Amino acid sequence: MAKVTLPLMQVNDWLLRKWLPKRQRNTHKGDYGKILILCGAVSYTGAPVLAAMAAARSGAGLIFVGVPQSVYSIVASKLIEPMVFPLPDENGMLSEQAIPEILKRLQTCDACLIGCGLGRGEGTFAVVKAVLQNANCPVVLDADGINVMQGHMDILRSAKDLILTPHDGEFLRLGGELTHRLAAVKEMHRRTGATVLLKGHRTLICGKEGCFINRCGNPGMAKGGSGDALAGIIVSLLGQGISATRAAALGAWLHGQAGDLCAQMFGEYPMLPTDLIEALRYILR
Repeated sequence: MAKVTLPLMQVNDWLLRKWLPKRQRNTHKGDYGKILILCGAVSYTGAPVLAAMAAARSGAGLIFVGVPQSVYSIVASKLIEPMVFPLPDENGMLSEQAIPEILKRLQTCDACLIGCGLGRGEGTFAVVKAVLQNANCPVVLDADGINVMQGHMDILRSAKDLILTPHDGEFLRLGGELTHRLAAVKEMHRRTGATVLLKGHRTLICGKEGCFINRCGNPGMAKGGSGDALAGIIVSLLGQGISATRAAALGAWLHGQAGDLCAQMFGEYPMLPTDLIEALRYILR
């Protein structure tokens, strides 16, 4: 069989208008996605907050945020619209005892984000493995969710509809190489079956519907928390029924456009991920 070469397309506002579904008047919150976010640990309480806020700003109808019991009060005090719930933990990170509750909630959700600020422990690995092997909805795997899967390509392949969102270091831990970035992203997509979004100066996305490059964004976005916001945008779009490849591509573009608007308004040095999330209101308008 001849090898299929996927062309590289640029993400732009035309694709956003084409792919983003228009809201109908006779709809309710349940029509715009039930999102499950599993993020956070001791010392990483901002990750679930940023991801959930970005998901809400991107149009998700219902957002459920599961965090370790030890940080529940902190995260719950920061989020008003999303619904935060505590899960069993150990040493400040999710424990294996959290799996039954997580799988129960997964059954009623349209998309799941797992990994931002989870920490790297045995419980984290057990929870991520359970989600990937049992979720019937699309899953975004980010940050420590990717890190704990190092050496477990078989588990990644077992997921039904997966988006990987690594930065360079996480990509290398999965066994990728960065000499030729586009070829490496295509190869990771082939090996895992997942949609792969490789963050960077020019973010690359490769999935079942093709390969894309996002050219917007700026160095002011190079701050802790920006990736959490990106993951929240993507899972929100997934929950609203957009396919994995399109959600990843549009998520990268919205994220970059919001970052560029912040750079224009505040400058690259002082802008924050929270500014980026607030800027989404203007980009989506």
